[in-house]
Amino acid sequence: MKNIKLLAPSILSADFSNLSQQIRYVELGGADIIHCDVMDGRFVPNLTFGPLIINAIKKVTNLPIDAHLMVENPENMIDNFIEAGVNYLTVHQEATVHLHRTINYIKSKGVKAGVSINPATPVNMLKEILEDVDLVLIMSVNPGFGGQKFIPGSIRKIKELSEMREAMGYNFLIEVDGGITKENIKEISEAGCNVFVVGWSIFGNDNKTAVTTEFKNLLLQN
Repeated sequence: MKNIKLLAPSILSADFSNLSQQIRYVELGGADIIHCDVMDGRFVPNLTFGPLIINAIKKVTNLPIDAHLMVENPENMIDNFIEAGVNYLTVHQEATVHLHRTINYIKSKGVKAGVSINPATPVNMLKEILEDVDLVLIMSVNPGFGGQKFIPGSIRKIKELSEMREAMGYNFLIEVDGGITKENIKEISEAGCNVFVVGWSIFGNDNKTAVTTEFKNLLLQN
């Protein structure tokens, strides 16, 4: 599991006036997954997009789509996102009362199920759900906006989660989202991360294909 290193550009920072071309840029650079940040303006202080955008992305790429639901009561939206064509669907531990039921419902629909925690939520809050998830997403910034700086304490959380996974013999992927750059990606990788969500550091660059390739090569070196 430690050897799996996947790059997941986040379209939150992409130019939505030509989204298909933006996705094509990162495909050419070697991206593995397209990451979609879904925000409702209540659980986080921002509003983004819903299943219609996911469905549109599905039509222009063969890459897996990873939808991160930063929404209240995500269980009410699950079917819509599954029908739109997501491959991974992640909900927040802080946003749903019946997390076990929600995770297993997602899996029953043939979709990989993930759980995410905010920076202030300790990893041990996930202890009882780790056996059931396919992915755990550590937020390394406070969710809501792209372009924020990586919270250093996130490294400790990634290491702790990686140690728990190894000790229990689980196979979930560890995903990290927020403030990943070419300067800190090695440390994040060594801590145990498998899926690296990169937004502004890719889409804020003039040559999106070249910088995607740079990130991908850095992962291959670790």
